[in-house]
Amino acid sequence: MSPALAGVLQLLALIAALALAYRPLGDYMARVYSSEKHYEPEKWIYKAIGANPSAEMRWPAYLRGVLAFSAVSVLFLYGLQRAQGVLPGSLGFAAIDPDQAFNTAASFVANTNWQSYYGEQAMGHVVQTGGLAVQNFVSAAVGMAVAVALVRGFARSRTGELGNFWADLVRGTVRILLPIAVVGAIVLVACGAIQNFAGIHEVGQFTGGTQQWNGGAVASQEVIKELGTNGGGYFNANSAHPFENPTPFSNLFEIFLILVIPFALTRTFGRMVGNLRQGYAILATMATIWLGFTALMMWTEFSHHGPAFEVAGGAMEGKETRFGVGASAIFSVATTLTSTGAVNSFHSSYTGLGGGIQLLGMQLGEIAPGGVGSGLYGMLVMAIIAVFIAGLMVGRTPEYLGKKIGTREIKFAACYILITPALVLCFTAAAMALPTPPHSMLNSGAHGFSEVLYAYTSGANNNGSAFAGLNADTQWFNSTIGIAMLLGRFLPMVFVLALAGSLAEQKPVPETAGTLRTDKPLYTGLLVGTILIVTGLTYFPALALGPLAEGLAS
Repeated sequence: MSPALAGVLQLLALIAALALAYRPLGDYMARVYSSEKHYEPEKWIYKAIGANPSAEMRWPAYLRGVLAFSAVSVLFLYGLQRAQGVLPGSLGFAAIDPDQAFNTAASFVANTNWQSYYGEQAMGHVVQTGGLAVQNFVSAAVGMAVAVALVRGFARSRTGELGNFWADLVRGTVRILLPIAVVGAIVLVACGAIQNFAGIHEVGQFTGGTQQWNGGAVASQEVIKELGTNGGGYFNANSAHPFENPTPFSNLFEIFLILVIPFALTRTFGRMVGNLRQGYAILATMATIWLGFTALMMWTEFSHHGPAFEVAGGAMEGKETRFGVGASAIFSVATTLTSTGAVNSFHSSYTGLGGGIQLLGMQLGEIAPGGVGSGLYGMLVMAIIAVFIAGLMVGRTPEYLGKKIGTREIKFAACYILITPALVLCFTAAAMALPTPPHSMLNSGAHGFSEVLYAYTSGANNNGSAFAGLNADTQWFNSTIGIAMLLGRFLPMVFVLALAGSLAEQKPVPETAGTLRTDKPLYTGLLVGTILIVTGLTYFPALALGPLAEGLAS
């Protein structure tokens, strides 16, 4: 079987698995967030944190809950790292330096999982399981809660209430993420992923020497790393490491975990707004972009340009022989079109155009299907922009799901789509202009510029993957990427929740003959075009200096 055919068959198997999970998982999540019942363990949590889960919140109160919880999480994770040297189970590792502790705390709380350290050489068991793994759960649940709040903004009328943040946070963690993670961890252990609290030990090598390895609760952290679109690896090699991702089946299973909740949330959206066709339209938009990017990535990496490529069956540099070009390309697109950032191959070793596809996937806003929660609310913001553009074309006040998109709503949406590009481009420009940061680049020229652009694109979009040719463990990069991660995560949430509150206050607008049908293929095409045009106009000059220049020169 040719490598290209094997890649296509794996893609078809992945699509079939996602299709089977779509309806039951989407409907289940809709029931979870619509339920008025509180389970006994959830009541214990509410009592411990002093929250009333039945109290409705307007958007400012909901936002305060998001920010307060996240601020406490940053402080807790920062303190845990700084105290590592005196904690049990630290494996003898010292406390993390202040700038790196800040970067890591910001990274995991922002659902980014950018790592400027070697996991197996820096973090002990307590920090890994009690700090990083916990944030993998709750940061994902925060994103889902904000998405559900926006959906309620569309579904409700004549009220500014969006639900209860604490109830949404706890339910998302306890009823959705935890059960799937338990089952997924068992699957990964069965595939060969390790799950223990072993210390550092030496293993023999065929060369006659020895190498040090440390164990850890890897399978349980690996599953939520993918399921919650987090991405931070227990080991530096991330999902290319055999302890994290042992076999081709585990590789395909991890891709499934990355995509299943973001895609299924479109069904949840359709169910909660009472119109499944609207959910299918959002799903079709996400799937079109995802499939298009996957096909383009496989084409660029399978294209043969010389004897070495022909012998290897594609661009095998930086890719695991266990997975090959096809599975690596599928994983790469899945992880950059979501806010996951996990890698099973070396992104910096992809072809010039392949690296550009990874960059563009993040620059779209990671909405196809995007991160857990963040993908849905990002796509809904773009849906509002597309409706507004359509309204300008026909001279009619735009409407979406029975809500008028007026001046206030479009300002919130515009601010949302401008924040991340501003962070990416400003920080990249500053890093290239100052004398010291460029010294961290492994390569010069277009590829070196791409390393810096990729780092800030990954951080501000809460992705976490890296070209890895960049030495990001410096005070400049730890500090600025940490700031970019926090601002890129929480500033957009401010405008999403403000938009949700504005929509919830409106009374529904009756549908007329002149209303744009947003559940039709025509609108799906308009939405795809809007996303690509907005992203292209924003990032094309930067892409032209980096991956496009490199790809055209090769």
